[in-house]
Order: sequence, then C-alpha cells, then structure tokens
Amino acid sequence: MIFDLHGFGDQLIAGTWMTLKLSLASVCLGLILGLLGAIAKTSKNAFLRMLGGFYTTVVRGVPETLWVLMIYLGTVAGLNALGGLFGYPEFALSPFAAGTCALGLCFGAYATEVFRGALLAIPKGHREAGQALGLSAPRIFWRVVLPQVWRVALPGLGNLYLILLKDTALVSLISLDEIMRKAGVASNATKEPFTFYMAAALIYLGLTVFIMAVLHFLERRAGQGFVRNEL
Repeated sequence: MIFDLHGFGDQLIAGTWMTLKLSLASVCLGLILGLLGAIAKTSKNAFLRMLGGFYTTVVRGVPETLWVLMIYLGTVAGLNALGGLFGYPEFALSPFAAGTCALGLCFGAYATEVFRGALLAIPKGHREAGQALGLSAPRIFWRVVLPQVWRVALPGLGNLYLILLKDTALVSLISLDEIMRKAGVASNATKEPFTFYMAAALIYLGLTVFIMAVLHFLERRAGQGFVRNEL
C-alpha cells in the first residue's frame, strides 16, 4: 500500500523528531527521579522511605493524561501570575517543558521500582568487599553497586521507555507538535484520517523496532562477562 501524504510528509518527519526529543528528555529526567526514589525506598531512614513511597503511590495513582494537563495548565497560571509581578505577564512553561516534566515524573515513579529491585538484587557481599578495601560509602555505590544496577535494571527500563514513547502522544493535548498532532492536522486538512493515522502507527512501529534493537545490543554489552543460568 502506497500512502499519498499530500505534501504532509515533512510535517510527519518533524513530528517524529519532536517525539524523539520529548521521549529522550523525559527519560533523562525520569532516570534521575527513579534512581533517587529507589535510593530513598531502600534507605535505612524511615522518612526517606516514606517520601519515596509517597512519590510512587501518588504519581502512579493518577493517569498520565491528568499529569500532563495539571502540570501545563497549573504552571501556566502560576508562572503568568509570577511573571506579572516582574512585568512579564506572558511568562509560562512551554508545552515541551511541561510535557517533559509530566512524562519524566511518571517514568521516574515506575523506574523507582525497577531500580529498587535491581538494588536489592546486588549481593550484600559486594558492598562488604568494598568496605574491606577501605572504600567510602559513596565510592562503593558509584564504583561497585551502580554499574551492576544498570545491568539488572536495563530490561525493565527498556520496556518503560517503549511505553513512554507511546505516551508522548498525550502531549498533543497541550498543542505540542509531535506525531499525533501533526497527523491530526493533516487528517483535518485532507479529510483522510485513516491515511495519516495509519502513517503515524507505522512511524511508532518503526521507532519501536529500532529501539528494541538498540536495547538488545545494550543488554548484550551490559551482560558481557556474566554467565546466564539456564534452567
């Protein structure tokens, strides 16, 4: 089947690039939040454990769509009011920044549990070996624990990133020109919604296949030197 895109092909490519930028920015923020959340939930400090649990419970308990809308609309009102005090009444968070914050926040909540499981999977003896060598606690974490955490967490994080990639479509609600918004504009202009939404579906499928190949390569690299037990 050959799609006649009526000159909107460049727009779909631009939307694809915006989707990739949004997903990568969100995953960077989400990885930081997820790692901090996992450290908090595995801490010996009761307050940090409660804080980590509060973060994951609240964020995962609210749909991603609402987070996108609340962060964008809430910051628009708040920053406009703040900007008005300094003579900049149009001061507001951009749709890209709001989408990054919302999707990164949600990704981080789920990544917290992935990192938490990975931290618990590291044998206690590895930390004790670092202590025996006279390494400080931060150095043990960065040089001994964290490299192993990435190896264990990578498959789960990869799956979360694939979900995040599709969730970028939610940001079309706040007028960010990603794939779905570009497809919607094209379908309204040409009155051929099936053509453009099918094109969007094929773009998402192509991105997913490519990312799965990259993740498979990274998993193989991270697993070098480790023997997988076969049942």
